[in-house]
Order: sequence, then structure tokens, then C-alpha cells
Amino acid sequence: MENRKVLKSGEFLVSEIEANDIFIPEEFNEEQLMIAQTCRDFLNAEVIPNIDKTEKQDRELMKSLLKKSGELGLMGISVPEEFGGFGQSFVTQMLAAETIGAGYSFSVAFMAHCGIGTLPIMYYGSYDQRQQYVTRLVTGELLGAYCLTEPGAGSDANSGKTNARLSEDGRHYVLNGQKMWITNAGFADVQTVFAKIGNDRVLSAFIVEKEFPGVVVGPDEHKMGIKGSSTAQIYYNDVKVPVENLLGKPGEGFRIALSILHMGRIKLGANVLGAAKKAIDHSVQYANERKQFGMLISAFGAIKHKLAGQVIRVFALESAIYRVSKDIDDLIEKYKSEGCDKGRASIDGISHYAVEAAILKVYGSEMLDFVIDEAVQIHGGMGYSAEMAVEKGYRDSRINRIFEGTNEINRLLVVDTAMKRAMKGDFDLFGEAEKIYGELDRLAAAKDSGSADYYSEKLNAIKNFKKIALIAIHGASKQFDKKLVQEQEVLFNISDIISEIYIAESLALRVKKLESMKGATAVSLYKDMLDVVVYDAAGIVAKNAYDAIYSFAAPEDSAKLTKAIDILAAVKGVNVKEARRRIADKLISDNAYKF
Repeated sequence: MENRKVLKSGEFLVSEIEANDIFIPEEFNEEQLMIAQTCRDFLNAEVIPNIDKTEKQDRELMKSLLKKSGELGLMGISVPEEFGGFGQSFVTQMLAAETIGAGYSFSVAFMAHCGIGTLPIMYYGSYDQRQQYVTRLVTGELLGAYCLTEPGAGSDANSGKTNARLSEDGRHYVLNGQKMWITNAGFADVQTVFAKIGNDRVLSAFIVEKEFPGVVVGPDEHKMGIKGSSTAQIYYNDVKVPVENLLGKPGEGFRIALSILHMGRIKLGANVLGAAKKAIDHSVQYANERKQFGMLISAFGAIKHKLAGQVIRVFALESAIYRVSKDIDDLIEKYKSEGCDKGRASIDGISHYAVEAAILKVYGSEMLDFVIDEAVQIHGGMGYSAEMAVEKGYRDSRINRIFEGTNEINRLLVVDTAMKRAMKGDFDLFGEAEKIYGELDRLAAAKDSGSADYYSEKLNAIKNFKKIALIAIHGASKQFDKKLVQEQEVLFNISDIISEIYIAESLALRVKKLESMKGATAVSLYKDMLDVVVYDAAGIVAKNAYDAIYSFAAPEDSAKLTKAIDILAAVKGVNVKEARRRIADKLISDNAYKF
């Protein structure tokens, strides 16, 4: 894998890579699996037995659980050794994030601390700031929070009103303002706070200690889910922040905020995997115990359909998560080899893959909502009872479509960021789109040769989905030009097409690589998953393409465009009923997610 081909962010739309060029979860090494097991053991020993107590908003209990995880070293997985961490790869960080994701509210508090609570200082702080704060955040001696959102500034983060003015003696910034929806607010010792200096139009970032006079933390919010996680407002009343606690440069706060959000999005994609796998375990175990009409409900086709649907979405997301995680690792190493500071190399490597981060955040959060909703349905009336874990999982899941930028904002980012990367010259999106548009007549008359082998057939179908994406991007760009940004419905259509492509391609490459490692017999069920994903994606891609085309094309053009879509979205039919039943039967036999 040393000389593997690595695509830039969004480049998958116009380029293909070989299966051997991607990393797959089946390649985790022994150390990575041991770290995941340590996380799992901690959840089972300390967190899960206390979940009901944390739900009662016991700040001290959650604080003690976090500190215990710090004592075990779990908080230092992503931090370099020189600052007290383990300096693990991004792939390993994502595996830990996935495993911790099964921890309900604890996972929210833990991920907020380890990610947005610690890493802004690690990535953007001076050496002294890292020594003073990161070394203690890693052990759990200090707990961290990230303070960006305000009552009037949510998705539009740069519109915040919190202000910092330089004191007359030049030794402090005097901070005034209000932050809301702050995770870990109730017990965080250190806060990364975003504010505008004086009359600046852009944000700066500051390291603020809870004990600074004038910092006031409000009571915990009463939330639908993640009740064990402390979420509160924080008020800053003439808080004197030493000038040496400015994080990065003046005016760099917006860049810091965006970069940290990219990281949060991609890690959320891993986090929801752990929650989804736990929900699947609950689903199948209940289905294997519950009898109706004289037989276990796991024997019914309707239940098998649901169980298989859960598994397929999880396995597909997992394929994409670790594919891009390895790409990020390689880019970080490249930046470090060019002399970049470790912290900046890490955040720049993560931020580069903004297109994929937004895809995985949207797809992952909606995947978990689907999986946990089906888990409740499989439980029937018991699923609605607070006695059952799936009820808690259902409530906890809903926040993920709002966290780290709403899914609406992230859908817009997928398209906008891909187009901006192309304009910068990272890859030739518009040239390829122009070429496809010029071939519409030929595409509309094309016939399927039907002679491709299994993987070529699947990857050719996905390649055709890419052509559909390019047709939609080209047509919408030509029609709306600079007003495209206002056509959010069309951008949503294009974004969903792009997401289906990345997920399906990641799955196809994973299954193909796995077959080369373990043989055809070992991957028969994974081929069933790939069959279903490509078959389903064809319908989703076509529907979104039609919606986009009818939004921008003149009647005389739409007929030609839709005919091309019909050809490009056509895939070989599969017996999805039997494919799903085979997947479900393995799950039912194992009585747990073991894919």
C-alpha cells in the first residue's frame, strides 16, 4: 500500500482507483484491535452499568466517567506522545470513535472532550499552550468544551456577537457575550471560545478557563435525548483573558472553527457506526426471543427485510469511513514530510477531505436514524417503552442530523466544496462534465454489452452514476450560473447523487479487495450487500437527477437528458428479497452484528 494511488477530496467524481488502493477494516492491525477492545471493555465495565444514572443529568457522575477514561489513556489516542498522548493514526482514532459510539450520552461527552474540546489547542496552539492545556486534557485532569454557537448564530457561525476588546494595558482581552448548546458546559475546565476582536468582521479564538472571573455557566438544558450529556449556556461578563491565551492569530478563528467542524463531521460518521451496530444487536436479539403466531419473529420475511436493511447500510458506511480515513493519514504524513508541524499537518489533512466529511456526516446520521427506527419497530410496543435500550437510542440518535452543522448545510457543502476544489485545479470536474454533455446523443443511444465480469459490472454502473452527477452539475451550473447557490433544492439533489456514488464505490472496492484476500466463498454475503446497494442507488440517483433536470432544463432539452439518465441509471436486476434474507440469516444465526 506504500505506492498506492490517493485521490484528492471530491476527485472520486472523475477518477477511478483500484481496490488495492483503498484501506478496508479487515486490515486493522493487532494494536488497533487492542485499542478498540480497551474502549469496549471500558464501556461495558464503567459506562453501560451507569447509563440510567447519567440520564438523570448527574454532572458529577459523567465527569468521573470521563476522568476514568483519561486515566486509562483513552483520551490521548489522537494526541502526539510529546504532549502525553499515544500519537495514533487517524484510522485508529476513527476506530476508537466508532467503538465509543456505542456509549449513548457518554460518547457525546467523550467525543466532545477529545475532539472539539482538546484538538483546537493541539492543532492551533503554541508550544506553551499545548504544554499548559493539552497535556492535562489528555489525562482527564482538565475537561474541555468548544464554544461557537450563539442564540443568533447557529449555521451562520460568523454572525456571532461575542466580543473581545484589548485592555488598555494590552495584557488582556476583555470578553463579553453568550454561547449556547455547549456540550460539556456543566463541568468543562477549559473552553475554546470564538469572538470578534473589536470591530473585526471575522472571528478569533481564545482559550478560556472556567475559573476566570466573569464566566457564568447556566443550568443544563432539558433535551429530547443525550440526556446524560451536559448541555448549557455560558455567559461571559467582562472576562479578562490573558493575551497569551489567543489561539492562533487574530482573525483566524473562523478558519479554526471550520477546520474543527470538518473533523467533527467525519468523526461523527464513525461514532454513529458504533451506535448502529449496538442497535442491530438489540434488534436481532429481541427478534430471536419474541414469539408471535407460534414462531420467533426473526423467522418472518418482514423482519428479515428490516434486519438486512440495517446491516447493509452499516457495512456500506463503514467501507467509506475507513477508505477516507487512510487517505487522510497519507496526506498528514505527506504534510509532515514537507516540514509541517504535527498539529497543523493533522488538521490540514483532515480539512482537505471536506467533501467526504460532509457526505459521511449526512449519510451516517441518516443511516443511524434508519437503523434505530427499525430497531424500535422490530421491538413493537416494547420499543416505545423506556425500559428498553432502543428507546434511549432512538432519542439519542436524532441530534446527529443537527450536530456539527445541520444535514441541510452539509448537503450544500458537498456540492459547493467539490466545485470549489475543481475551480482550484484539484481535478477537472467541469472539463469532464462538458465532455459528458457533448456525448449525450451517444449515451442516449447506447446499448449494454452485458459481457462484463461481476466487479466490472458494478463499478461500470457506479461510473455511469458519476456521469449522471456530472450532467446535473453541468446543467445546473449553466442554467443558474452564480445564482446556483440559491437553488438549494437542486443542490440537495446533486448532493444525494454524489453521496450514493461515494458509498457504493467504497463498498464495491472493499468487497473486491476482500475477495482478493480471502477468496470468493468468503465474500458471497458481501456481494449480496453490494447487489442491493447498487440496485437501490440506481433508483435514488435517477430520481434525484430527474428532479434536478426538470428544475433547470428547457422542455426540449429535458427529454434528451432524461433519456440519457434512463440509460445511465439502468442496472442489472437482482433478487433483493433473497439477497436480504441471506444477510439476515447470518445475523440471526450469530445473534449479533459480526460482519
